[in-house]
Amino acid sequence: AAANLFPAVLEAAYAGVPLLALTADRPAELVGTGASQTIDQVGMFGTAVRLAPAVGGTQAQVRVAVDRAVAAACGTPPGPVHLNLPFKEPLIPDDATWPTGRDGGAPWTTWRPGHADVATSSAGAPPPSASPLPLDPAAPTVVIAGPGSPALDVGVPVIAEPSSASWSGAVRTGPWLLGRPDLAPEQVVVAGRPTLHRAAARLLGDPGVAVYALADDRGMPWTDVAGSVRAIGALPSLRPDPEWLRRWADADKVAAAALDEALDEGAGALDGQASVGRAPAGLRLARALVAALPNGAQLVLGSSNPVRDVALAAAPRGGLVVRSNRGVAGIDGTVSTAIGAALAHDGPTVALLGDLTLLHDTTGLVIGPDEPRPDLTFVVLNDNGGGIFNLLEQGAHEHSAAFERVFGTPHRVDLAALCAAIGVAHVRAEASDVAAHLGSPGLRLVEVTAERGGLRAGHAALRAHIAAAVGR
Repeated sequence: AAANLFPAVLEAAYAGVPLLALTADRPAELVGTGASQTIDQVGMFGTAVRLAPAVGGTQAQVRVAVDRAVAAACGTPPGPVHLNLPFKEPLIPDDATWPTGRDGGAPWTTWRPGHADVATSSAGAPPPSASPLPLDPAAPTVVIAGPGSPALDVGVPVIAEPSSASWSGAVRTGPWLLGRPDLAPEQVVVAGRPTLHRAAARLLGDPGVAVYALADDRGMPWTDVAGSVRAIGALPSLRPDPEWLRRWADADKVAAAALDEALDEGAGALDGQASVGRAPAGLRLARALVAALPNGAQLVLGSSNPVRDVALAAAPRGGLVVRSNRGVAGIDGTVSTAIGAALAHDGPTVALLGDLTLLHDTTGLVIGPDEPRPDLTFVVLNDNGGGIFNLLEQGAHEHSAAFERVFGTPHRVDLAALCAAIGVAHVRAEASDVAAHLGSPGLRLVEVTAERGGLRAGHAALRAHIAAAVGR
Protein backbone atom coordinates (compact mmCIF):
# COMPACT_ATOMS: atom_id res chain seq x y z
CA ALA A 1 0.00 0.00 0.00
CA ALA A 2 2.85 2.42 0.78
CA ALA A 3 4.11 2.09 -2.80
CA ASN A 4 0.91 3.74 -4.03
CA LEU A 5 2.16 7.02 -2.57
CA PHE A 6 5.16 7.12 -4.91
CA PRO A 7 3.49 9.10 -7.74
CA ALA A 8 2.44 11.80 -5.27
CA VAL A 9 5.89 11.84 -3.69
CA LEU A 10 7.57 12.30 -7.07
CA GLU A 11 5.11 15.02 -8.11
CA ALA A 12 5.72 16.92 -4.87
CA ALA A 13 9.49 16.53 -5.20
CA TYR A 14 9.68 18.09 -8.64
CA ALA A 15 6.92 20.65 -8.14
CA GLY A 16 8.21 21.90 -4.78
CA VAL A 17 5.05 21.02 -2.86
CA PRO A 18 5.29 20.33 0.90
CA LEU A 19 4.03 16.78 1.48
CA LEU A 20 4.03 14.42 4.46
CA ALA A 21 4.02 10.78 3.39
CA LEU A 22 2.86 8.80 6.43
CA THR A 23 3.28 5.03 6.10
CA ALA A 24 2.21 2.50 8.69
CA ASP A 25 4.76 -0.31 9.09
CA ARG A 26 5.25 -3.61 10.86
CA PRO A 27 7.81 -3.81 13.69
CA ALA A 28 11.42 -3.90 12.51
CA GLU A 29 11.94 -7.44 13.85
CA LEU A 30 9.32 -8.80 11.43
CA VAL A 31 10.91 -7.35 8.27
CA GLY A 32 12.56 -10.11 6.26
CA THR A 33 10.92 -12.94 8.20
CA GLY A 34 8.17 -13.76 5.72
CA ALA A 35 5.47 -12.00 7.74
CA SER A 36 2.40 -11.15 5.69
CA GLN A 37 2.17 -7.69 4.14
CA THR A 38 5.65 -6.82 5.31
CA ILE A 39 8.29 -5.18 3.14
CA ASP A 40 11.34 -3.03 3.82
CA GLN A 41 9.77 0.43 3.88
CA VAL A 42 12.69 2.38 5.35
CA GLY A 43 14.12 4.57 2.61
CA MET A 44 11.65 3.24 0.02
CA PHE A 45 11.21 6.66 -1.62
CA GLY A 46 14.94 7.09 -2.08
CA THR A 47 16.21 10.50 -3.15
CA ALA A 48 12.70 11.79 -3.94
CA VAL A 49 12.15 12.87 -0.33
CA ARG A 50 13.79 15.79 1.41
CA LEU A 51 14.06 13.84 4.66
CA ALA A 52 13.12 10.43 6.07
CA PRO A 53 13.83 10.65 9.82
CA ALA A 54 13.81 7.62 12.07
CA VAL A 55 10.67 7.58 14.21
CA GLY A 56 10.69 5.92 17.61
CA GLY A 57 11.84 6.20 21.19
CA THR A 58 10.20 8.43 23.76
CA GLN A 59 7.24 10.68 23.09
CA ALA A 60 9.61 13.66 23.03
CA GLN A 61 11.85 11.95 20.47
CA VAL A 62 8.87 11.14 18.26
CA ARG A 63 7.77 14.76 18.44
CA VAL A 64 11.24 15.94 17.42
CA ALA A 65 11.19 13.61 14.38
CA VAL A 66 7.81 14.99 13.35
CA ASP A 67 9.02 18.57 13.85
CA ARG A 68 12.07 17.91 11.66
CA ALA A 69 9.89 16.34 8.99
CA VAL A 70 7.49 19.27 8.83
CA ALA A 71 10.39 21.73 8.80
CA ALA A 72 12.05 19.89 5.90
CA ALA A 73 8.80 19.67 3.93
CA CYS A 74 8.26 23.42 4.21
CA GLY A 75 11.91 24.41 3.99
CA THR A 76 14.20 25.41 1.14
CA PRO A 77 13.40 23.84 -1.22
CA PRO A 78 9.99 22.55 -0.13
CA GLY A 79 8.98 19.01 -1.00
CA PRO A 80 8.00 15.60 0.34
CA VAL A 81 9.23 13.89 3.49
CA HIS A 82 8.63 10.34 4.66
CA LEU A 83 7.54 9.38 8.14
CA ASN A 84 7.54 5.58 8.49
CA LEU A 85 5.59 4.55 11.57
CA PRO A 86 5.99 0.97 12.86
CA PHE A 87 3.19 -0.43 15.02
CA LYS A 88 3.01 -3.56 17.15
CA GLU A 89 -0.14 -5.56 17.67
CA PRO A 90 -2.75 -5.08 19.00
CA LEU A 91 -3.45 -2.13 16.73
CA ILE A 92 -5.67 -0.20 19.13
CA PRO A 93 -4.96 2.74 21.45
CA ASP A 94 -3.59 1.87 24.87
CA ASP A 95 -6.52 3.57 26.59
CA ALA A 96 -9.10 2.11 24.18
CA THR A 97 -10.12 5.64 23.13
CA TRP A 98 -10.47 5.98 19.39
CA PRO A 99 -9.82 9.38 17.80
CA THR A 100 -12.96 10.67 16.08
CA GLY A 101 -11.62 13.82 14.48
CA ARG A 102 -10.61 17.32 15.41
CA ASP A 103 -12.12 19.41 18.22
CA GLY A 104 -15.89 19.05 18.30
CA GLY A 105 -15.81 15.74 16.43
CA ALA A 106 -15.33 17.30 12.97
CA PRO A 107 -13.58 14.94 10.54
CA TRP A 108 -9.90 15.54 9.90
CA THR A 109 -10.53 16.01 6.18
CA THR A 110 -12.36 19.31 6.76
CA TRP A 111 -9.26 21.04 8.10
CA ARG A 112 -7.95 23.74 5.80
CA PRO A 113 -4.32 24.91 5.78
CA GLY A 114 -3.30 28.49 6.32
CA HIS A 115 -3.50 28.99 10.07
CA ALA A 116 0.07 28.00 10.81
CA ASP A 117 3.21 28.99 8.94
CA VAL A 118 6.14 26.67 9.47
CA ALA A 119 8.06 27.73 6.38
CA THR A 120 10.46 29.79 8.49
CA SER A 121 11.40 26.87 10.71
CA SER A 122 14.82 25.34 11.27
CA ALA A 123 14.89 23.67 7.84
CA GLY A 124 16.90 26.59 6.56
CA ALA A 125 16.82 30.33 6.03
CA PRO A 126 15.01 31.82 3.05
CA PRO A 127 17.21 32.06 -0.03
CA PRO A 128 19.23 35.26 -0.30
CA SER A 129 18.11 37.99 -2.66
CA ALA A 130 19.33 37.27 -6.16
CA SER A 131 21.48 39.65 -8.13
CA PRO A 132 19.92 41.23 -11.23
CA LEU A 133 20.42 39.26 -14.42
CA PRO A 134 23.24 40.66 -16.61
CA LEU A 135 21.03 41.01 -19.68
CA ASP A 136 20.48 43.91 -22.05
CA PRO A 137 17.31 45.70 -20.86
CA ALA A 138 16.77 47.24 -24.32
CA ALA A 139 17.11 44.03 -26.34
CA PRO A 140 14.05 42.23 -27.76
CA THR A 141 13.10 39.89 -24.92
CA VAL A 142 10.55 37.13 -24.36
CA VAL A 143 9.72 35.49 -21.03
CA ILE A 144 8.84 31.78 -21.01
CA ALA A 145 6.96 31.03 -17.79
CA GLY A 146 5.98 27.67 -16.37
CA PRO A 147 4.65 26.36 -13.06
CA GLY A 148 6.52 27.84 -10.14
CA SER A 149 6.90 31.19 -11.85
CA PRO A 150 5.86 34.27 -9.89
CA ALA A 151 3.27 36.62 -11.32
CA LEU A 152 5.17 38.81 -13.77
CA ASP A 153 4.29 42.23 -15.17
CA VAL A 154 7.44 43.01 -17.09
CA GLY A 155 6.39 44.93 -20.20
CA VAL A 156 7.59 42.27 -22.68
CA PRO A 157 5.80 39.31 -24.27
CA VAL A 158 5.21 36.55 -21.70
CA ILE A 159 4.41 33.06 -22.97
CA ALA A 160 3.03 31.37 -19.87
CA GLU A 161 1.64 27.92 -19.24
CA PRO A 162 -1.86 27.82 -17.71
CA SER A 163 -0.72 26.72 -14.24
CA SER A 164 1.83 29.54 -14.10
CA ALA A 165 1.01 32.55 -11.94
CA SER A 166 1.79 34.68 -15.01
CA TRP A 167 -0.85 33.10 -17.26
CA SER A 168 -3.55 35.75 -16.77
CA GLY A 169 -1.33 38.38 -18.42
CA ALA A 170 0.26 36.15 -21.05
CA VAL A 171 0.21 36.53 -24.82
CA ARG A 172 -2.76 34.38 -25.79
CA THR A 173 -1.32 32.95 -29.00
CA GLY A 174 2.29 32.93 -27.80
CA PRO A 175 2.72 29.17 -28.35
CA TRP A 176 1.56 29.57 -31.96
CA LEU A 177 3.84 32.57 -32.63
CA LEU A 178 7.10 31.21 -31.24
CA GLY A 179 9.52 30.43 -34.04
CA ARG A 180 8.43 33.24 -36.39
CA PRO A 181 11.58 35.05 -37.66
CA ASP A 182 9.91 38.47 -37.51
CA LEU A 183 9.17 37.95 -33.79
CA ALA A 184 12.42 36.24 -32.82
CA PRO A 185 13.90 37.62 -29.56
CA GLU A 186 17.56 38.25 -28.89
CA GLN A 187 17.22 37.04 -25.32
CA VAL A 188 14.84 34.85 -23.34
CA VAL A 189 14.17 34.68 -19.62
CA VAL A 190 12.96 31.36 -18.18
CA ALA A 191 10.66 31.62 -15.17
CA GLY A 192 9.57 28.51 -13.29
CA ARG A 193 9.61 25.18 -15.07
CA PRO A 194 8.07 25.37 -18.57
CA THR A 195 7.63 21.96 -20.20
CA LEU A 196 4.59 22.11 -22.50
CA HIS A 197 5.66 23.48 -25.87
CA ARG A 198 8.30 22.15 -28.25
CA ALA A 199 8.53 25.59 -29.86
CA ALA A 200 9.65 26.98 -26.50
CA ALA A 201 12.21 24.19 -26.12
CA ARG A 202 13.62 24.95 -29.57
CA LEU A 203 13.91 28.63 -28.71
CA LEU A 204 15.72 27.87 -25.45
CA GLY A 205 18.15 25.65 -27.36
CA ASP A 206 18.89 28.20 -30.10
CA PRO A 207 22.59 29.10 -29.83
CA GLY A 208 21.86 32.54 -31.28
CA VAL A 209 19.59 33.48 -28.35
CA ALA A 210 20.87 34.56 -24.95
CA VAL A 211 19.01 32.58 -22.28
CA TYR A 212 18.69 33.56 -18.62
CA ALA A 213 16.74 32.08 -15.71
CA LEU A 214 14.93 33.65 -12.78
CA ALA A 215 16.13 32.48 -9.39
CA ASP A 216 13.38 30.57 -7.57
CA ASP A 217 12.52 32.13 -4.22
CA ARG A 218 11.73 28.65 -2.84
CA GLY A 219 15.18 27.35 -3.65
CA MET A 220 13.99 25.04 -6.43
CA PRO A 221 16.54 24.40 -9.22
CA TRP A 222 16.34 26.48 -12.39
CA THR A 223 15.23 24.93 -15.67
CA ASP A 224 17.98 24.43 -18.26
CA VAL A 225 17.30 21.39 -20.42
CA ALA A 226 19.51 22.55 -23.31
CA GLY A 227 22.38 23.76 -21.13
CA SER A 228 21.96 27.26 -22.52
CA VAL A 229 21.32 29.37 -19.41
CA ARG A 230 24.00 32.05 -19.01
CA ALA A 231 23.06 33.36 -15.58
CA ILE A 232 20.51 32.98 -12.79
CA GLY A 233 19.17 35.96 -10.91
CA ALA A 234 16.44 38.56 -10.53
CA LEU A 235 14.74 40.27 -13.44
CA PRO A 236 15.77 43.90 -13.92
CA SER A 237 13.53 46.51 -15.51
CA LEU A 238 13.16 45.94 -19.25
CA ARG A 239 12.72 48.63 -21.88
CA PRO A 240 12.68 47.02 -25.34
CA ASP A 241 12.02 48.91 -28.57
CA PRO A 242 8.31 49.91 -28.77
CA GLU A 243 8.29 48.70 -32.38
CA TRP A 244 9.23 45.22 -31.16
CA LEU A 245 6.33 45.27 -28.69
CA ARG A 246 3.95 46.54 -31.37
CA ARG A 247 4.87 43.67 -33.71
CA TRP A 248 4.09 41.14 -31.02
CA ALA A 249 0.82 42.85 -30.07
CA ASP A 250 -0.32 43.06 -33.71
CA ALA A 251 0.63 39.45 -34.40
CA ASP A 252 -1.21 38.24 -31.30
CA LYS A 253 -4.34 40.16 -32.28
CA VAL A 254 -4.36 38.69 -35.79
CA ALA A 255 -3.48 35.19 -34.59
CA ALA A 256 -6.19 35.24 -31.91
CA ALA A 257 -8.82 36.25 -34.48
CA ALA A 258 -7.67 33.49 -36.82
CA LEU A 259 -7.66 30.97 -33.97
CA ASP A 260 -11.21 31.83 -32.94
CA GLU A 261 -12.36 31.78 -36.54
CA ALA A 262 -10.86 28.34 -37.01
CA LEU A 263 -12.29 26.97 -33.78
CA ASP A 264 -15.71 28.25 -34.78
CA GLU A 265 -15.70 27.13 -38.40
CA GLY A 266 -13.16 24.34 -38.97
CA ALA A 267 -9.51 24.81 -39.89
CA GLY A 268 -9.43 22.80 -43.09
CA ALA A 269 -12.27 24.65 -44.77
CA LEU A 270 -10.88 28.04 -43.74
CA ASP A 271 -7.59 27.34 -45.46
CA GLY A 272 -9.29 26.44 -48.70
CA GLN A 273 -8.00 22.90 -48.35
CA ALA A 274 -9.98 19.72 -48.49
CA SER A 275 -12.00 19.65 -45.31
CA VAL A 276 -10.45 17.76 -42.42
CA GLY A 277 -13.56 18.22 -40.30
CA ARG A 278 -13.93 20.68 -37.47
CA ALA A 279 -11.01 21.95 -35.49
CA PRO A 280 -9.95 19.53 -32.74
CA ALA A 281 -12.65 19.05 -30.12
CA GLY A 282 -10.15 19.37 -27.28
CA LEU A 283 -9.21 22.89 -28.34
CA ARG A 284 -12.84 23.92 -28.75
CA LEU A 285 -13.69 22.43 -25.36
CA ALA A 286 -10.77 24.15 -23.61
CA ARG A 287 -11.71 27.56 -25.01
CA ALA A 288 -15.37 27.21 -24.05
CA LEU A 289 -14.68 25.82 -20.59
CA VAL A 290 -12.19 28.47 -19.47
CA ALA A 291 -14.43 31.27 -20.71
CA ALA A 292 -17.46 29.83 -18.89
CA LEU A 293 -15.93 29.45 -15.43
CA PRO A 294 -17.06 32.02 -12.86
CA ASN A 295 -14.60 34.18 -10.99
CA GLY A 296 -13.40 32.36 -7.91
CA ALA A 297 -13.50 28.95 -9.56
CA GLN A 298 -10.67 26.47 -9.50
CA LEU A 299 -9.56 24.61 -12.64
CA VAL A 300 -7.57 21.38 -12.37
CA LEU A 301 -5.97 20.29 -15.65
CA GLY A 302 -4.91 16.78 -16.54
CA SER A 303 -1.58 16.14 -18.19
CA SER A 304 -1.17 15.16 -21.84
CA ASN A 305 -3.63 17.07 -24.03
CA PRO A 306 -5.96 18.96 -21.60
CA VAL A 307 -3.31 21.33 -20.23
CA ARG A 308 -1.95 21.84 -23.76
CA ASP A 309 -5.41 22.45 -25.18
CA VAL A 310 -5.97 25.22 -22.64
CA ALA A 311 -2.54 26.70 -23.43
CA LEU A 312 -3.22 26.65 -27.18
CA ALA A 313 -6.88 27.69 -27.34
CA ALA A 314 -8.18 29.41 -24.21
CA ALA A 315 -7.96 33.14 -23.65
CA PRO A 316 -5.82 33.76 -20.53
CA ARG A 317 -7.82 35.32 -17.75
CA GLY A 318 -7.72 36.19 -14.09
CA GLY A 319 -10.19 35.19 -11.42
CA LEU A 320 -9.24 31.51 -11.56
CA VAL A 321 -7.02 29.19 -9.57
CA VAL A 322 -5.40 26.87 -12.12
CA ARG A 323 -3.65 23.71 -10.97
CA SER A 324 -1.93 20.92 -12.86
CA ASN A 325 0.42 18.11 -11.83
CA ARG A 326 3.40 19.34 -13.85
CA GLY A 327 6.15 18.25 -11.46
CA VAL A 328 6.57 14.98 -13.35
CA ALA A 329 3.56 15.50 -15.65
CA GLY A 330 2.06 12.09 -14.92
CA ILE A 331 -1.58 11.08 -15.08
CA ASP A 332 -1.56 8.85 -11.98
CA GLY A 333 -3.77 10.11 -9.18
CA THR A 334 -5.21 13.10 -11.03
CA VAL A 335 -8.79 12.32 -9.94
CA SER A 336 -7.64 12.25 -6.33
CA THR A 337 -5.67 15.47 -6.87
CA ALA A 338 -8.83 17.19 -8.10
CA ILE A 339 -10.92 15.92 -5.20
CA GLY A 340 -8.37 17.05 -2.64
CA ALA A 341 -8.01 20.44 -4.31
CA ALA A 342 -11.79 20.85 -4.42
CA LEU A 343 -12.18 20.05 -0.72
CA ALA A 344 -9.64 22.75 0.13
CA HIS A 345 -11.07 25.42 -2.21
CA ASP A 346 -13.77 27.92 -1.24
CA GLY A 347 -15.72 27.81 -4.49
CA PRO A 348 -16.53 25.50 -7.37
CA THR A 349 -13.86 23.30 -8.93
CA VAL A 350 -13.80 21.90 -12.46
CA ALA A 351 -11.30 19.28 -13.60
CA LEU A 352 -10.59 18.90 -17.32
CA LEU A 353 -9.22 15.41 -17.97
CA GLY A 354 -8.70 12.93 -20.77
CA ASP A 355 -10.33 9.52 -20.67
CA LEU A 356 -7.11 7.63 -19.86
CA THR A 357 -6.31 10.01 -17.01
CA LEU A 358 -9.74 9.36 -15.55
CA LEU A 359 -9.38 5.60 -15.90
CA HIS A 360 -5.98 5.58 -14.20
CA ASP A 361 -7.59 6.80 -10.97
CA THR A 362 -11.26 5.81 -11.05
CA THR A 363 -11.09 4.62 -7.44
CA GLY A 364 -10.49 8.23 -6.49
CA LEU A 365 -14.20 8.71 -7.20
CA VAL A 366 -15.11 6.23 -4.46
CA ILE A 367 -15.81 8.39 -1.40
CA GLY A 368 -17.05 6.85 1.82
CA PRO A 369 -20.52 7.82 3.11
CA ASP A 370 -19.06 9.54 6.18
CA GLU A 371 -16.50 11.56 4.22
CA PRO A 372 -17.02 15.06 2.80
CA ARG A 373 -17.92 15.26 -0.89
CA PRO A 374 -16.64 18.23 -2.89
CA ASP A 375 -18.44 20.50 -5.33
CA LEU A 376 -16.51 19.20 -8.30
CA THR A 377 -17.33 18.69 -11.95
CA PHE A 378 -15.11 16.43 -14.03
CA VAL A 379 -15.17 17.37 -17.72
CA VAL A 380 -13.73 14.38 -19.56
CA LEU A 381 -12.80 14.48 -23.23
CA ASN A 382 -13.27 10.85 -24.26
CA ASP A 383 -11.51 10.03 -27.51
CA ASN A 384 -11.04 6.38 -26.57
CA GLY A 385 -7.32 6.42 -26.03
CA GLY A 386 -4.12 8.45 -25.87
CA GLY A 387 -4.79 11.35 -28.21
CA ILE A 388 -1.53 13.16 -27.48
CA PHE A 389 0.46 10.46 -29.28
CA ASN A 390 -1.40 11.25 -32.50
CA LEU A 391 0.40 14.59 -32.45
CA LEU A 392 3.89 13.20 -31.87
CA GLU A 393 6.31 11.41 -34.19
CA GLN A 394 4.73 8.02 -33.58
CA GLY A 395 1.42 9.35 -34.85
CA ALA A 396 2.76 9.69 -38.41
CA HIS A 397 1.12 7.59 -41.10
CA GLU A 398 4.10 5.29 -41.54
CA HIS A 399 3.65 4.00 -37.98
CA SER A 400 -0.10 3.40 -38.29
CA ALA A 401 0.13 -0.41 -38.30
CA ALA A 402 1.34 -0.57 -34.70
CA PHE A 403 0.08 2.77 -33.43
CA GLU A 404 -3.30 1.86 -31.96
CA ARG A 405 -2.19 -1.04 -29.80
CA VAL A 406 1.06 0.50 -28.58
CA PHE A 407 0.20 4.21 -28.29
CA GLY A 408 -3.50 4.73 -29.02
CA THR A 409 -4.49 2.13 -26.38
CA PRO A 410 -8.26 2.16 -27.03
CA HIS A 411 -10.34 0.90 -24.10
CA ARG A 412 -14.06 1.13 -25.03
CA VAL A 413 -15.07 1.81 -21.42
CA ASP A 414 -18.66 3.00 -20.96
CA LEU A 415 -18.15 6.01 -18.71
CA ALA A 416 -21.88 6.36 -18.01
CA ALA A 417 -22.01 2.79 -16.70
CA LEU A 418 -18.82 3.37 -14.70
CA CYS A 419 -20.32 6.46 -13.06
CA ALA A 420 -23.54 4.60 -12.32
CA ALA A 421 -21.60 1.85 -10.56
CA ILE A 422 -19.75 4.36 -8.38
CA GLY A 423 -22.72 6.64 -7.77
CA VAL A 424 -21.47 9.72 -9.61
CA ALA A 425 -23.85 11.78 -11.75
CA HIS A 426 -23.08 11.59 -15.47
CA VAL A 427 -24.15 13.59 -18.49
CA ARG A 428 -22.98 13.77 -22.10
CA ALA A 429 -22.41 17.15 -23.74
CA GLU A 430 -20.96 18.83 -26.81
CA ALA A 431 -17.81 20.92 -26.52
CA SER A 432 -19.76 24.04 -27.41
CA ASP A 433 -22.43 23.68 -24.69
CA VAL A 434 -20.30 22.50 -21.77
CA ALA A 435 -21.03 25.76 -19.93
CA ALA A 436 -24.60 24.64 -19.34
CA HIS A 437 -23.40 21.75 -17.19
CA LEU A 438 -21.03 23.54 -14.81
CA GLY A 439 -23.36 25.07 -12.24
CA SER A 440 -24.64 22.02 -10.37
CA PRO A 441 -23.32 21.31 -6.85
CA GLY A 442 -21.89 17.97 -5.80
CA LEU A 443 -19.75 15.47 -7.66
CA ARG A 444 -20.53 14.85 -11.30
CA LEU A 445 -18.94 13.96 -14.63
CA VAL A 446 -19.57 15.64 -17.98
CA GLU A 447 -18.43 13.49 -20.90
CA VAL A 448 -17.52 15.04 -24.25
CA THR A 449 -16.84 12.44 -26.93
CA ALA A 450 -14.43 12.98 -29.81
CA GLU A 451 -12.54 11.10 -32.50
CA ARG A 452 -8.77 10.88 -32.57
CA GLY A 453 -8.55 10.11 -36.26
CA GLY A 454 -8.44 13.71 -37.47
CA LEU A 455 -6.48 15.14 -34.56
CA ARG A 456 -3.10 15.32 -36.30
CA ALA A 457 -4.49 16.81 -39.50
CA GLY A 458 -6.69 19.21 -37.57
CA HIS A 459 -3.77 20.63 -35.60
CA ALA A 460 -1.67 20.93 -38.76
CA ALA A 461 -4.43 22.76 -40.62
CA LEU A 462 -5.02 25.09 -37.67
CA ARG A 463 -1.31 25.87 -37.44
CA ALA A 464 -1.20 26.65 -41.16
CA HIS A 465 -4.31 28.81 -40.93
CA ILE A 466 -2.85 30.94 -38.12
CA ALA A 467 0.52 31.24 -39.85
CA ALA A 468 -1.14 32.36 -43.07
CA ALA A 469 -3.24 34.97 -41.26
CA VAL A 470 -0.28 36.46 -39.41
CA GLY A 471 1.83 36.42 -42.57
CA ARG A 472 -0.66 38.49 -44.53
